[in-house]
Amino acid sequence: MMNIIEIENLTKSYGKIRGIENVRLQVKQGEIFGFIGPNGAGKSTTIKVLLNLIFPTSGEARIFGLNCVTEGTKIKESIGYVPSEVRYYDNMKVSELIHYAESFHKNVDSDYVAELCKNFDVELDKNISELSLGNRKKVAIVQAMLHKPELLILDEPTNGLDPLIQQKLFNTLLSLKGKGTTIFLSSHNLTEVEAFCDKVAIIKEGKIVDVKDISSFTNRKVKRVTLKLSENIEDEIRKIGGEILDKGKESLVFHYNGNINKLISVIIKYNLKDITIEEKKLSEVFMSYYK
Repeated sequence: MMNIIEIENLTKSYGKIRGIENVRLQVKQGEIFGFIGPNGAGKSTTIKVLLNLIFPTSGEARIFGLNCVTEGTKIKESIGYVPSEVRYYDNMKVSELIHYAESFHKNVDSDYVAELCKNFDVELDKNISELSLGNRKKVAIVQAMLHKPELLILDEPTNGLDPLIQQKLFNTLLSLKGKGTTIFLSSHNLTEVEAFCDKVAIIKEGKIVDVKDISSFTNRKVKRVTLKLSENIEDEIRKIGGEILDKGKESLVFHYNGNINKLISVIIKYNLKDITIEEKKLSEVFMSYYK
C-alpha cells in the first residue's frame, strides 16, 4: 500500500520558540491516522508545513509523492482541510461561500454537495457572521469534502460540534475510508482517536515520541482493575504479575495481563466492597508520556 504522506526529518524553528524537530511519519493510503499531543506540541505546525502555509527550516514533506513546498498547488487539488479555528468572510452567505469553494475545483458533483449540506445541517441562507463556532465548523467540513479529495487533513475537527454531528462526521469518515480516502486527524479527544483511527502518532515538545497501531490496544489483554476493600493485598497482586498504579486506604488500582482465573482466585478470599475491570486505555498510555 502506497504512502500518501511522507515526512522526513522535518524541522520548523521559530527562533527561541519551539516548533517541530526531526519529525518522521508515514501515512498509508486508506488509513485514518491520529495525531495527538498537548497544546503547543507541534501538531498544527506539522499540518501547516504539509499544507505549505509555512516553510520548513529543514527536512522534507511529501503528499502523493509530491514535494509540499515546490508542488503545493498540484497537491491542493486533491486534499481537503479543516482548520482547528474556522475563519471566513463574515459578510458572505454560507451558500455563496460553498459555491466559491466549488469554483476552485473541476467537475464538482452538486448533488453530492447538497447531500453533505443536508447531512451536516448546514444553514445555507445565513451569513457567516451569524454562525456559532460549531456551525462554522460544519461549513468547513463540507468545504473540505465537496470535491471528494483523496486526502483529508483535519485539525481538531470535532471541536465545537454537538455529539450528534460528531457521530455523523465519523460515520462519513468511515464511509470515505471504505472508498480509499486517507484521513489525517489531529485531535485532543483520545476516545475518538482510539475508536476510529488505525494508527496514532504521539508528539511531545516538537518531537514524535511514539507511533502506535491502535489494534495493539484493542487486542492486548491488559486490564485496569480497581478494588475497594479494607485489607492490604498489594503483595499478593504483585506476586501474580499485577502492576500497582494507585493505593488508597480502602482501594487498590493495578494493571493486570495474566490469567484472569489466577486473579479471581486471589481476590475471592477477601471481602470486596466493589470491583471494576476495564481495558487499558490509549489515554493512560498517552498520559504516561506527559508526566
